[in-house]
Amino acid sequence: MLWLEALDTYLSSDAAPDDCLMLSDLDGFLHGVACAPVPIPSQDWLPVAFGAHPERVPRDVLHTILALHDEICAGLLEDPPDVEPMFWGTKDGQVIAMDWCEGFMQAVSMRPKEWLRLTESGSHGELMTPILCHLIDGDGNSVLGIPQDQLTETLDEAADAIPATVVGIYRFWREQA
Repeated sequence: MLWLEALDTYLSSDAAPDDCLMLSDLDGFLHGVACAPVPIPSQDWLPVAFGAHPERVPRDVLHTILALHDEICAGLLEDPPDVEPMFWGTKDGQVIAMDWCEGFMQAVSMRPKEWLRLTESGSHGELMTPILCHLIDGDGNSVLGIPQDQLTETLDEAADAIPATVVGIYRFWREQA
């Protein structure tokens, strides 16, 4: 997909706003926006994605991000849903989902009170676990307290679970409506 490569090149360049999200973070963020318990208007989430007002971003980049958001939403509506997170990978094949998960949580932070209905539901709160597993503090420790000797295996399993997690979260909110 050349348009994704062009987007990644822009986001990584000096031309992009300093606080813009990188591709994996952006993808997680857009999945979080698409799965939100209440609609988040693009005029609210675009400045977060860009780290700047959208007028400061080239129109083709703006259109690409809107198209990516639309593609994510369309994938969630498919039967069965199609969720393909953009995770980074190491040269030896290890999946790195931390940036994606941080982006997703940035979307959650836009409507934190509304997300409490999921996390405190008693029946579906565990849906967030594969995403929360990837949140690491400044010292490299799991914010969930996962022991270091179990962290790599846990993160691999959690990354594998994220597509189903996103579908579960999306369906939870749609059933609440």
